[in-house]
Amino acid sequence: MSRLIIRNGLVLTMDDAGTYYESGTVVVEKDRIVSVAAGCEGYEPREGDRVIDASDKIVMPGLVDLHYHTAIGKGYNDHLPLWEYLDECWYPLVRAVDPEAAYWSALASYTESIKSGCTTVNDMYRQLDSLALAAEHIGIRAVLSNDVALEEHNLDTLEDNHKAYVANHGKANGRIEVLIGIEWLPLASPELLREARALADQLGTGIHVHLNESRTEVDFCLEKFGRRPTELAYETGLLGPDTIAAHCVWLDDREISLMAETRTHISHNPNSNAKLGNGIARIPEMLAAGLNIGLGHDAVECNNSADMFEVMKYASLLQRASRIDASLMPADDVLRMATRNGAKALGHMTGQLTAGYKADIILIDTNNAMFTPMLRDNAVHLSSHLVFAANGSVVDTSIIDGEIVMQGRILTRMNEEQIVREANAAFRRIKDKMVVVKR
Repeated sequence: MSRLIIRNGLVLTMDDAGTYYESGTVVVEKDRIVSVAAGCEGYEPREGDRVIDASDKIVMPGLVDLHYHTAIGKGYNDHLPLWEYLDECWYPLVRAVDPEAAYWSALASYTESIKSGCTTVNDMYRQLDSLALAAEHIGIRAVLSNDVALEEHNLDTLEDNHKAYVANHGKANGRIEVLIGIEWLPLASPELLREARALADQLGTGIHVHLNESRTEVDFCLEKFGRRPTELAYETGLLGPDTIAAHCVWLDDREISLMAETRTHISHNPNSNAKLGNGIARIPEMLAAGLNIGLGHDAVECNNSADMFEVMKYASLLQRASRIDASLMPADDVLRMATRNGAKALGHMTGQLTAGYKADIILIDTNNAMFTPMLRDNAVHLSSHLVFAANGSVVDTSIIDGEIVMQGRILTRMNEEQIVREANAAFRRIKDKMVVVKR
């Protein structure tokens, strides 16, 4: 059986022990890592093996973007606070999107992610057949969910989500999965939340939901339901160890305890929360409660970048600045959020370089000013550069499910120029179909 052998790299495993090899070898067979070791002796290539010389490159797990929306309108009308932005930009765009536009927009989004080191996306959007096809073609690991809301809001329904699950879950050697999505509670009802939980249980899948993103959302839910968003999600059974709650900026102490009780996972999206003026999530309190917290970029309409290196940096700096405490969110902890924690939330055997785990691996080029100076024998120094100095442009190679999908910053499965051209055309066409409905 042919193997992929990555040798001479600075191997940052992110395993339980925090193992680091200044010069190490990672061996892949099919879609799995079979060996991670120091040095390269005993791993001489056999006939048919493919070898990557990772000299001067960090070899590490791919990043997991735990809250993601395929995006079509980066930079368009992005000066508004959340609620106005949703009404005037986001919802008109996603209501107008058609299968072709969704396909090319997903490819453009996934291209940006792969080129900045992301190997898994947890993508809530519409037209899931098109998204699944895009993920299958470009090679990314994609967990998809629909934008489910009450029918009156003209988004997706639970029936749409059920059909998407039947049509797409398990495609591409299991690389594509489908969860049940809930857009957010202001567009839902207690009955819809209970039905979403019932459908997720019936299908044996998980749930992806926006919760407590803004103060206006909390106030709206208190007025409409007499409950804070997370309280209502708890009472309707929406929370649980198979649920990923995005944002959670405005959790009070009781809501944090409900998240901990149900073992619900959190996606922290600091860049989006900052840009939309929604505040800074109480991450230290969540961590103290034992919550599993991953990181997400959200959408490039409300972030302008899918670069998870930027997300890692914001995740640390915003906490330090707002709490006046430079000890918060050290680099190694943030790296684990972006790799292991996201994988745990999705139930994936990814996020670390360990034998038996899926081969989702990225190679980081350190021959540039971002990694200068660098103590090669010091994993803490490498982690600091990755979180505080680097951006996605340092990613040289991306391996997903054991396949090289980008090498030398060139996609191996698709033509990036065509993707860019078609995505631009799709945005112009969809923009002309937008209908803005004022409240």
